[in-house]
Amino acid sequence: MLQRIQQIAFVCLAALASQLPVAVFAQDSFDGLNTSLANLYRTSPAQSRSISPENFTGEKGKAGMATEGTGKNAARSLGQTWKVSPSVVIKGLSTFTLADIKGPGSIQQIWMTPTGNWRTSILRIYWDDEKEPSVECPVGDFFGCGWGKYCQNNSLAVCVNPGSAFNCYWQMPFHKKARITMENLSGNDMVLYYQVNYVLGRVPKDAGYFHGQFHRENPLKTKGLYTILEGVKGAGQYVGTYLAWEVHSPGWWGEGEIKFFLDGDKEFPTICGTGTEDYFCGSYNFENSDTHKYQVFSTPYSGLVQALPPEKIYEPGQRFGLYRWHITDPIRFGKDLKVTIQALGWQKDGRYLQEEDDISSVAFWYQKEPHQPFPQLPGKEGLLFK
Repeated sequence: MLQRIQQIAFVCLAALASQLPVAVFAQDSFDGLNTSLANLYRTSPAQSRSISPENFTGEKGKAGMATEGTGKNAARSLGQTWKVSPSVVIKGLSTFTLADIKGPGSIQQIWMTPTGNWRTSILRIYWDDEKEPSVECPVGDFFGCGWGKYCQNNSLAVCVNPGSAFNCYWQMPFHKKARITMENLSGNDMVLYYQVNYVLGRVPKDAGYFHGQFHRENPLKTKGLYTILEGVKGAGQYVGTYLAWEVHSPGWWGEGEIKFFLDGDKEFPTICGTGTEDYFCGSYNFENSDTHKYQVFSTPYSGLVQALPPEKIYEPGQRFGLYRWHITDPIRFGKDLKVTIQALGWQKDGRYLQEEDDISSVAFWYQKEPHQPFPQLPGKEGLLFK
């Protein structure tokens, strides 16, 4: 009997072993979506495509064919293929479709150089057949330049390079369609150079959709408290925060804690930080101990990229731009999510001061669709700052 059992076991193991190469190969196939130095050598059936004013549709073999465009005059003695259409002009008070892609696939990089007021140029991204955008944000804030002034950013998810080159590296997978638009709320025309690089190919069934939501309170609706994000329903992960913060009180302004309310949390959150500069991976007021000024910095995951004006410290009216990307530590939620941050300074007697500042934010997260409709974006006057 024992010999018979051993024979059966041997046959089963042999059969299993014969299937291993096929199973391993199936699991090991690469979809070409999430590339890095660690897998850059791997081949994939994914197809690289790119949309720009030189190829509005991203079709294979259709780039550089323009005979009309913003570079027509400069190329008048050279003709077709010689940078005839490098940019677009978006008329005042109009919306332009930057990209309309049929999937499945994933947007892997976006580059653009918007002119005009970055607060009144609204970037929107729609996934599949949705009528409400999953990304709705002033273009400057989306790329970490919330105060309408260039600042270099060296992070992994977003980088801003001279002279006004906005780059986004968030992975944005989609199953059916992707549509990107830019609305020009200004009465003046804007010139936009842009490129959207993406791949067409298999997308995992569990892939979440990228979301970005802008919010502003000036002054704060609740003294000492700002809501970065609320009303999110479904499962996903929170991956980043950008804040544009104008201080209205003297002294240090960043004692406030960030709080993540997850999956039914009410009065008390599941995750609570220890201070504003701590959440943005700094310490002790971002103050340089030698110069006694704010020390700006930009790293792969966090940064204080703006302190305006840079020569002052602890004065009312100063403005700050900060980012924190949860690339290695995403905040995962199963049912719902709310994110708040306190605006706390100091009173002379050593007590905290609940501040009434001007704070704008962009929250970034992934989730399964459908998402809850976003709150209405402020009108032009509600977006602008003095």
